[in-house]
Amino acid sequence: MTAEEVARLIRAGLPGAQVRVQTDDNTHFAARIVAREFTQLRAIARHQLVYAALGAAMGGEIHALSIEALTPDEAAEE
Repeated sequence: MTAEEVARLIRAGLPGAQVRVQTDDNTHFAARIVAREFTQLRAIARHQLVYAALGAAMGGEIHALSIEALTPDEAAEE
């Protein structure tokens, strides 16, 4: 699975999200996601939304995923 395929899955599950995914080997990924859906959610709940968007690919084609999940306000503060 490519980084773009992972990004597409995340965007499909979180419409309107800004998604950037990187990988060196197409099994270990790092994703930065900025989405309104993350507002008022703790980190674990944000990650669960991302995992739900990825579905069966998690633990299959995606061996490991590092997630940076931000609200638009949090991203603007960076």
